[in-house]
Parts: sequence; C-alpha cells; structure tokens
Amino acid sequence: MSINPENILLVGSSLIFVSILISKTGYRFGIPTLLLFLVMGMVFGSDGMGLQFNSVEDTQFIGTIALSIILFTGGMDTKFTDIRPVLTQGLFLSTLGVVLTTAFTGGFVYYLSRWAGIGPNMSLLTAMLLAATMASTDSASVFSLLRSHNIKLKENLRPMLELESGSNDPMAYMLTIVLIQVIGSLDNLNMVTVVKDFVVQFVVGGAIGYAMGRGAVWLINRINLLNSSLYPILLLSIVFITFTITDMIDGNGYLAVYICGLVVGNIRLVFRREISTFMNGMTWFFQIIMFLLLGLLVNPHELIDIALAATLIGVFMILVARPLSVLLCLAPFRELSAKARILVSWVGLRGAVPIIFATYPMVANIEGARQIFNIVFFITLLSLIIQGMSITQMARWLHLDLPAEKEGNDFGVELPDEIDSQLSDKTLTEADLTNGNRLVDMNLPKGQLVMLIKRDEEFIVPNGQVELKVGDKLLFISSGAAKAPKS
Repeated sequence: MSINPENILLVGSSLIFVSILISKTGYRFGIPTLLLFLVMGMVFGSDGMGLQFNSVEDTQFIGTIALSIILFTGGMDTKFTDIRPVLTQGLFLSTLGVVLTTAFTGGFVYYLSRWAGIGPNMSLLTAMLLAATMASTDSASVFSLLRSHNIKLKENLRPMLELESGSNDPMAYMLTIVLIQVIGSLDNLNMVTVVKDFVVQFVVGGAIGYAMGRGAVWLINRINLLNSSLYPILLLSIVFITFTITDMIDGNGYLAVYICGLVVGNIRLVFRREISTFMNGMTWFFQIIMFLLLGLLVNPHELIDIALAATLIGVFMILVARPLSVLLCLAPFRELSAKARILVSWVGLRGAVPIIFATYPMVANIEGARQIFNIVFFITLLSLIIQGMSITQMARWLHLDLPAEKEGNDFGVELPDEIDSQLSDKTLTEADLTNGNRLVDMNLPKGQLVMLIKRDEEFIVPNGQVELKVGDKLLFISSGAAKAPKS
C-alpha cells in the first residue's frame, strides 16, 4: 500500500487513532509512549503491513515543525523560579555534556570501526557525526512516565533535567550541522569560520528568541481580538516566524523557539489556559505524527546488519559516555549527592530528536548516511527499552522519589494570570468540624473565602449557614498574601 492523496487521510487518522489507544495500555506497564509510536510505524511500514514511505525530506520537514512546537511548549512550561537554583548545572549538561558525550561516543565508534572491525567502516569525522546526532536527551518521555506513576524527584532534579532536555537539542543540532559542513568541505576547511558560525548560531538564536518572546507577550496582551480562539493560533504563527527568521540569518532556530517559549511562559499572559491547552495538544499531535513517520521511514530488515555494532554503541553510551559526561559536568557542584548523579546519568534517554537529526546526513548525501540513520534508530529503541522502562524503578531504588504534588483542583476551575489570587481545594475531615458543622464556624483566615462546595456529585453555593459534612470538598480563593489551606 502506498501513500497517495486518496488514502492519506484514512491511513493517517487510523494510525493516530490506534496509536493513542495503544499508548493508554503502555502507561499501565511503564512503556514509553514514544516507543509505542515508533513500533506502530514499523508495524505498518514496508516490512510489516506494506505501507510505503521513504521521503527523508518530508520527514525532516515535519520533524522540524514538530521539534519547534515541542521546544517552545517545553520552554513555556518551564518556570524561572524552578530552574534558577539549577541554572548552571542544567547549562553545563546541555552544552559541555553534549560535547563530551559526542567525543566519548565518537571515539568508541571509531575504535569499533577501524580497530575492532565491528560495524560499518567509518572515518573519525563520520564517527563523530554519528555521535553528535545522538548526543541530546529526550527527558519529555521520562517525565510522562514519572507523572503517570505520580513520582516527583528529590534534590531539585526535575527542573535540572527539564532545562537540560530543552536546551541540549540546539547544541546537538549545531554539532551535527557543523560536522556535516566539515565532512562536505574538507578541501577548503577553515576552522576559524567553523568556530565563528558556532558562536553566531548561539548568539543570534538567543537574541532573536528573547526579542520575539517579549514581542509575542506584548502583542497578545494588547491586540484585543474579538475571538479568543485566535490567540493560540497567533502565538503558533509567531513560533514558526521565530524559527524561520533565525534560520534565515544563520542563527539556531531551535534555540530561538525554546528561549521564546521560556520568555512567554514566565510573563503574565492573557488567555494562558487556552493557549497552554492548545499548544500541548499541538505538541502531542505532531509528536505522534513525527514518531509514526520515523517508524515508517526505517526498514527493519536493515537493522539486522548493524545490530551488533549498534548494541555495543548503545550500551557504551548508557554505561560509560553519559555517566562520564555527567560526572565531569557536575563535578563542581558538591551539593548533589552521588545517588542524584547516578539518576541524572540514567536519564540520558534517546528519543525522536536523534532520529530526526540522523536524517540530515541523508539529505546532505554524506557517505554512509543510511547506516548512520539505522544505527541511531536502533540505539533509540534500545535506550527506550532499557532506560525508559526502568526510570521509575531506578528513582525508587535510589530513594530519590517523592509523591507528586497535586496540580490544579478537583473543581476544574482556574483563574486568569491577571488576578492576584490563588485557588485551592480541601476535603473536610472530622477534625475540621470540631468547632461546628457550619461554614461560619470554620473561622477562615482574612483574605480567604469559600467559592463552592462539592458533596458527592452535587455542587452547593456557600453561605455562612450551610451545614458541612465529612467528605465535603471546599474550593477556596485566597488573596496573594493569604495562605492556602492544607489538604
């Protein structure tokens, strides 16, 4: 079966439908959703049910769109207050960590190829290119697993890993592009130009990302559109404009959209709830499409030839390259325990981003590009199986897990950013009713009111004379200075 205009809608929607249903089962068994989507693509692909898809260019284009949205949404969901204490550690991991992982892994690949005679024959630069495509981590899958098991991490590890995962993709991308350029122009290689391009990508990407983020917030807060549904679409267009403009002037578009998301997510924004819901939905939609296409693009029978080499490289990355990089990057930070460093090392999960980056050598017609793609794909599957399915157990084994904090409230009510108040809920116990069973008897602190009472499936509008019962849920609104009640 081939993809054509007549069947693409049916086939595409069916793949998405089945993938979403299967992902529900995956959550129960701790299987990363990404792994299921990739496998679904392989099942329906050329070696499975016969669906033919071999367009590297289309895959790269859709991957670029998906990654832009993913990075922006990730930045938007990251709070400065959370990452500020771990900013230096996160940046070390996302920059120096990527370089070290590339160097260690590339050296090992070159050794296997030239000295051990295992795997395809590669030059040192090609081996480094292979390593660079795999140098970034995909912690998004890890956090979805942690959330599904209601696990929070000690020692401020979660914001550190979120910062690393959001900011190391641009670094890996730059290394990949630079190495492709170097391999393609060995005869007229100018290292000064290479270093300059590297710096320009960082500076231009960061500057445009910050400027576009500030501009987006200013515009959205003042444009006063008649239809509120247009606000998230407007922001989505700004994301793509940010990436495109940055890329056109030789900056790093991925870094730009991530920083743009950081800025937007940490400044007061009208219709934030609607915008966040839309962006999260778009993120999941494009993730599914991207993972399915990557699964369709690979030819599973080709993985057999590189299985031994890919397994050795993957095990080396998991047990040597990643831990060694983390050890060196976090060496100056004495406050982190040995257990925390071990967990950070284990969270070096590879995802769809390395596979997308592995399409760039194919588009550039680099020698051995197809083998690079197959090795990266195999290692990604290996990483998802070994690391992705064990991360929750590892956190518990190291005693770094905590019960996840409750997000939102049971009433499904949220306040706009411009209102300087907070909502919270509480389920009443017998101890709460010792002074009386009426609302007026609760003696609430100044600046705190009960907005709504939920009793079983019934909602009650409160007044002072309402009689309360054990098990009633109360929705409180508190001023900025007032403390929320303890649940």
